[in-house]
Amino acid sequence: MSTDSGYTSSLQVERRSIEYIPPEERHGKPRSLFNIWFASNMQVTAAVTGALAVIIGLSLPWALLAIVIGNLVGVVFMAAHSAQGPKLGIPQMIQSRAQFGFYGAILPLVLVLLMYVGFFATSAVLGGAALSGWLGLNQTLATIIVSVVCTVLAVYGYRMIHQYERWIALVSGLGFLYLTIRLLTVHSLGAVWVNSGLTFGTFLLAITFAATWQITYAPYVADYSRYLPENTSKAATFWWTAAGSVIGTVWMMAFGAVAVAVATNAFDSGSVSFIVGLGNGKVIGWAISLIIILGIVAVNVLNLYGMFMSTTTTVTALAKIRVHRSMRAGFVLGAAVVGTVLAVAATSNFLNDFENFILFLAYFLVPWTAINLMDFYFVRREKYDIASIFDIKGIYGRIDWRTMVAYLVAIAVEVPFMNTTFYTGPMVSHLGGGDISWILGLIVASGLYLLLHRSLRVGSGVAAPVRPAAVAERTS
Repeated sequence: MSTDSGYTSSLQVERRSIEYIPPEERHGKPRSLFNIWFASNMQVTAAVTGALAVIIGLSLPWALLAIVIGNLVGVVFMAAHSAQGPKLGIPQMIQSRAQFGFYGAILPLVLVLLMYVGFFATSAVLGGAALSGWLGLNQTLATIIVSVVCTVLAVYGYRMIHQYERWIALVSGLGFLYLTIRLLTVHSLGAVWVNSGLTFGTFLLAITFAATWQITYAPYVADYSRYLPENTSKAATFWWTAAGSVIGTVWMMAFGAVAVAVATNAFDSGSVSFIVGLGNGKVIGWAISLIIILGIVAVNVLNLYGMFMSTTTTVTALAKIRVHRSMRAGFVLGAAVVGTVLAVAATSNFLNDFENFILFLAYFLVPWTAINLMDFYFVRREKYDIASIFDIKGIYGRIDWRTMVAYLVAIAVEVPFMNTTFYTGPMVSHLGGGDISWILGLIVASGLYLLLHRSLRVGSGVAAPVRPAAVAERTS
């Protein structure tokens, strides 16, 4: 690896932020993406989400089928973003400037930033509760400790995160293998393995839970593949990402569905306490608590790193600054403080309501993912002028109003069909409680974007073998 690279080891702070990663700094293999997405999904929030499929009324076999279908559908879009990273060499959300314009991209960026803050805060609370129960610490102190660990990892950046997720993938895999065996042997599965009557709307809603879980990762997938060599196979990038995310998520969602089916009050006193209770003995319970905490950190560091990337992209669009290494640490710390303060100050009811609001916002990201993928694979066909992405006077303009129309129309079409705890659209009752808003959002946004950009010459722009200095000059 070149001595001019952003860093030479995981113990060196990442030098790059949102800028283009030049060829001499590229490294790694696509198989590392499996660890990132497997580890980040092997955590209790995914289990609770899977439990919802049973809680809303599905029998266990139908709940498991919905979980599998939803994840397989959603991961297609999520993993397709991952393949953008090696080709473009820039973070996921800054790519939006090529579709929305230099300033227009701020709209989806703000929505994504709100989502990161909400997920970071709720995960910090969960991690704090686990650490507090494990060591008997004050929960506020425990929450701060978990946030500090995430902050340190995020400051070190890309390679440290990859190293951490690699080990957590192994530890979580072994830990939850033991827990799964315990769940299936301590409780009787035969009594709940019944094929009761199926309500299509409920089944569709459960699929939506799983599919949108995967799509929610879309705004930061390419952040973790952008250092891979440009000639990295798109297929390998896609499949390693998809495999890690689907295996981890389906496993944990199925775990949660089985748990609440065999013990209807499984998560009444908290998901952490139920899972720790599956351990056989004090020492094993201690180890399980540690695995749960490490798993929460695994996903929350991604939220924090994403907060940093989105904040940096937004700020550099509004102010002519370059994010140096010291400034990078300040951005990460500032984002962590905001998320941690919200986690510590908020009541449990507020956090539940806020998380529901964030999940509601996730529906507004569905049209974004459709537009971004349509542009990359079918309109410009992977050909971009990277320098223009960093230049207010570049070929992508300040605001692309055609994209704005496609985006806002798709959201308008989605709204009547949304079914969330925060908002339920008028058309949901006609679908038996089903939620097809995300399906309509994908279809309308991609189709309308393609129609409105039909005059755009396919393959226009260049794939940007641009020097990092040239990009830096345009953002300084």
